[in-house]
Amino acid sequence: MAGDDDARASGYAWYVLGLLFLVYVLNFVDRQVISILAEDIKRDLNLRDEDLGFLYGTAFGVFYSLFGIPLGRLADNWHRVRLMTAGLSLWSAMTAFSGLSASGTQLAAARVGVGIGEATASPSAYSLISDYFPRKRRATALSIYSAGLYVGGGCSLFIGGLIVQKWDHAYPAGGPLGLAGWQAAFLAVGLPGLLLAAVVSTLREPVRGAIEGLPAPPAHPAPFRAFTDELLTILPPLTLIGAARLGQRALLVNMVALAVTIAVVAVLHLAGEPLPQWIAVGVGAYAVFSWGCALRHRDPPTYALIVGTPAFLCTVVAYGLNAFMAYAASFWAAPYAIRVLGVSPAEAGLFIGGSGAAAGFIGVTTGGLIADRMRRRNPAGRLVPVIASAVLPVPFMIAGYTTVTPVVLYTCVFCAQVFAAWGLGAAAAATQDLVLPRMRGTATATFFIGTTLIGLALGPYLAGRISTLTGSLSTGMLSLLLSVPLTLVAGLVAYRRFPAAERTREARARAAGEPI
Repeated sequence: MAGDDDARASGYAWYVLGLLFLVYVLNFVDRQVISILAEDIKRDLNLRDEDLGFLYGTAFGVFYSLFGIPLGRLADNWHRVRLMTAGLSLWSAMTAFSGLSASGTQLAAARVGVGIGEATASPSAYSLISDYFPRKRRATALSIYSAGLYVGGGCSLFIGGLIVQKWDHAYPAGGPLGLAGWQAAFLAVGLPGLLLAAVVSTLREPVRGAIEGLPAPPAHPAPFRAFTDELLTILPPLTLIGAARLGQRALLVNMVALAVTIAVVAVLHLAGEPLPQWIAVGVGAYAVFSWGCALRHRDPPTYALIVGTPAFLCTVVAYGLNAFMAYAASFWAAPYAIRVLGVSPAEAGLFIGGSGAAAGFIGVTTGGLIADRMRRRNPAGRLVPVIASAVLPVPFMIAGYTTVTPVVLYTCVFCAQVFAAWGLGAAAAATQDLVLPRMRGTATATFFIGTTLIGLALGPYLAGRISTLTGSLSTGMLSLLLSVPLTLVAGLVAYRRFPAAERTREARARAAGEPI
């Protein structure tokens, strides 16, 4: 560990970080632009608020999380730069295809494609950054990378709002090819990603673990066979084949889990809930359960340090619940300003997007610095910003979604975003500290399950669903504050268990069969 403490990041490492930051900016431009376009999409495709929440969150998020696990495994076993290049090309093309959608179903299919492509980004990037930066700088580096989330989200609102307003003014009856403004916006933000992918392909692949003075792990003999095997553990109905390979008992457990999932979805549908939403969430929950069972059989050390570590799981849940509110707020702020406060798309994009980008960058970078500094005095110090990020945004959420004044909304969005962003880099670095270098891609994919299945797949949809039922978008947003106590419980459990989990990392991996 002394070598890790003395290591410094090279100039090339900072270049790599800058390029990965741009990738993540584009990642969130393509993901978030639908927010500023939501009102026009709702009108042209005859959708409801819950449908918008489904398109933004669930359709994207479930498949993002499902493919994130096998793609995270591929990032652990294969060339991370090539994987990111392929993923960036895919999600950029699917964003452009979103602009050709003529129905909610077509747009949902395109959003699924965006989710699959974007699932390559963070497992590859987190692993690359962890091999380019020493441990003492890792949270800062990951926080800078993660700031792309807010810069991209902010830029998407400004660019999307400006394009749709200018396009619709120039072509009130539809432009070239009959495209509406929101369709042109999707095309405009999707196509540049194909150029950036060519630049990303030139990056050098670092030696895994070298920055920590660890010996390089042997190259995996068949990374794509392992990727296919991973798909059998998480992609329904292939999960039944994967379970059967593990034995009769494993297949029985898997079938019981599937039956329970079907029963829960059926009950929700009978209670009046939309079927597509809960089928997607049910598929996601069942798939993750199947994957966890398979991981326990196939890679006991990775299972022990991820699924078998309460500190890791509670960190994932705590940040996932943080994202539950944050994703809903980032999606619904612009529609709230346009629909309730009567501002134009360009104004909403400029002020909400601009303030969100600045606030997110400030929050995630300062949160990373705070986390690194607190880590020096306390092994669990990185969990403090995670816990704080659940509480400090609450008064600003209440004020922002009850105001009738745009300036108050913009100010509250800025303040809430600063504090909410504290937890991202801190939580990500904490999970990376709990696993071995070869497990970092899988750990990152697991971390983002919490962000997507808990946060992205549920937060925006539930706010939209409650808005549909009550006729009030304000009520829909404020109802999500009921999740804050659960976030605090998960964060405090993680804080208490983290020091022992990190201290015993190598010993527990060795006990599970890791050859170290």
